[in-house]
Amino acid sequence: MKAITTFGAALALTLLVGGSAAEAKGCIKGAVVGGAAGSMAGHGKMGAAAGCAVGHHRANKKDQQQQGGSQGQGQAR
Repeated sequence: MKAITTFGAALALTLLVGGSAAEAKGCIKGAVVGGAAGSMAGHGKMGAAAGCAVGHHRANKKDQQQQGGSQGQGQAR
């Protein structure tokens, strides 16, 4: 039951803060995974928030890599 509540809270937060589905890319999936992991440790809401942030970051990173695939190959990182 906590996972459902956590997911609902994360979804509501995403819709309120994000404004559009394009900006929330990766957040929902991350929030579900983070909420599930956090609820096992007793911190479902914090896990969902952290999962949302990590999922959003990874989605943005993946998009940047796909857009600049041929541009950034000469740089060493």
